[in-house]
Amino acid sequence: MMAWFDFVRSPTGAAVDTLNLPLFPLNAVLFPGGLLPLKIFEQRYLDMAAACMKQNTPFGVCLIASGNETGGAVPHPVGTLATISTWEMEQLGILMITAQGGRRFRIIESRLGPGNLLEASVELLPEAVPSPLPPDRERLVPLLRRVVNDLGPERYPEPHFYDEAEWVGYRITEVLPIQNLARQKLLELEDPLARLEILEKYLDQRKLLS
Repeated sequence: MMAWFDFVRSPTGAAVDTLNLPLFPLNAVLFPGGLLPLKIFEQRYLDMAAACMKQNTPFGVCLIASGNETGGAVPHPVGTLATISTWEMEQLGILMITAQGGRRFRIIESRLGPGNLLEASVELLPEAVPSPLPPDRERLVPLLRRVVNDLGPERYPEPHFYDEAEWVGYRITEVLPIQNLARQKLLELEDPLARLEILEKYLDQRKLLS
């Protein structure tokens, strides 16, 4: 699989801040480093997936702000790059894929492309500087370990980064029983430590932390 920097650098090696890519608006939020299983049957998305696999390029996953998945969807402006990590087509016309989350992006401009596929020019958001999990947030880890063990390696393949603030925050947010709009707000947060603080307060209120 092509590394992320291959998508965001020009042939001369200079950093590129924007990308043009197809969008897949969903009633779901994909986080960097996360996995999202998808069932694809609409022709426009079958064509999109085939092109992405052939060219080894990403598409964008965005939470739907209004409309629905089958037509007229207006996405939230912040989404996540996705690559196809696994796929299978056991039944003709139905493609099962696993999308793997990469960099976050912000939509600059969107438009309908060929086949009624939503396309966009996007700005890649800065990656958070890796920061260790603060000692006062380590009480989040036992709960996350239980979730990871329960869901297994298919959902949470190794390596696991229980000592990294951003990884812990994203993984907990993925599994919380909260509305997608709340997940979206946590995706948009720039500060991984602020995300952890919000999550700990939520879990504490529900007496889910020891």
